[in-house]
Amino acid sequence: MSRPVKIACKNVWLLFGKGAKSFLKKHNNQPTSTQILKAGLIGAVRNVSLDVHEGEILMIMGLSGSGKSTLIRCMTRLVESTGGEISFDGKDLLTLPKNQLLELRRHNMGMVFQHFGLLPHRTVLENIAFPLEIQNIDSDTRIAKARELVKVVGLEGRENYFPRELSGGQQQRVGIARSLADEPDIWFLDEPFSALDPLIRREMQDEFLRLQSLLNKTIVFVTHDFDEAVRLGDRIAIMKDGELIQIGTPEELVLNPATEYVEQFVRHAPKAKLITVQRIMQDDTKETVLVDSSAKPLAATDTLEQAATRIINSDKALSVIDNNGEIIGSVSKQNLLSAMFN
Repeated sequence: MSRPVKIACKNVWLLFGKGAKSFLKKHNNQPTSTQILKAGLIGAVRNVSLDVHEGEILMIMGLSGSGKSTLIRCMTRLVESTGGEISFDGKDLLTLPKNQLLELRRHNMGMVFQHFGLLPHRTVLENIAFPLEIQNIDSDTRIAKARELVKVVGLEGRENYFPRELSGGQQQRVGIARSLADEPDIWFLDEPFSALDPLIRREMQDEFLRLQSLLNKTIVFVTHDFDEAVRLGDRIAIMKDGELIQIGTPEELVLNPATEYVEQFVRHAPKAKLITVQRIMQDDTKETVLVDSSAKPLAATDTLEQAATRIINSDKALSVIDNNGEIIGSVSKQNLLSAMFN
């Protein structure tokens, strides 16, 4: 990925238990699971390295207890890592003084959690404006900003409602708006929709995608739902027992799962919507292929769902072109069938 790195984690550990830091140092930051267990420690995050790129949506997923939520708390220093390095825009996050860390959280990081955490005695506007209030920004400025965000998240007409007067989805919209009040550079969302009913959850996913198209934030989004990860994410990081098992695009995970654990996650993924023509095409320079030269070529970025009808209805393979209109390969019925059913 060519975009700049916004936040980088290198060999991040979080061990719970007495003497965790000295234990990690004693084992050169590479203890085994057996050694961790024998020392009576709990490995919440184990030797995780990953980059979050500017403008991307990185989904972190796994089952309960996999370490996904703990990892983003390490990224934001809501919990202190036992070892490793975390940088934000090239700055060492783990050595920042507390006052600088607080300023960074206030101005550069937005956070949304599963439990909305709204102040029950404050209205929608007052809840959204609260982060600006604690920065001593004057009332007119913060309320004006809150009104802008009310429109962004589609809550016009409910500015003076209290949280108890809102539905779950509406409350979450308030939480999202509040997290955007400081115009953060990076947005952390920890299972923000998991407490919502399925229909409302789908609506909030749509809303999230709409907001991202407007704001183009760098986003780290925690979920346990692979369908949600596929729908929202540019890349997906899958965790198990505190370890990062695999990271890649949804297409990469579906085509090349690194372990049986990852394969279980992707087994029921909608392949036709994820796999692109480029992934299944054959190289015509290396193989003898009967290509229908009179047919309109397929775009390399077309999904199999988009291209399937044309491929199936053609007696010959169809050419594939890149963004410059250059032919880079071809796709036949056999390529399609192999990708879909193997």
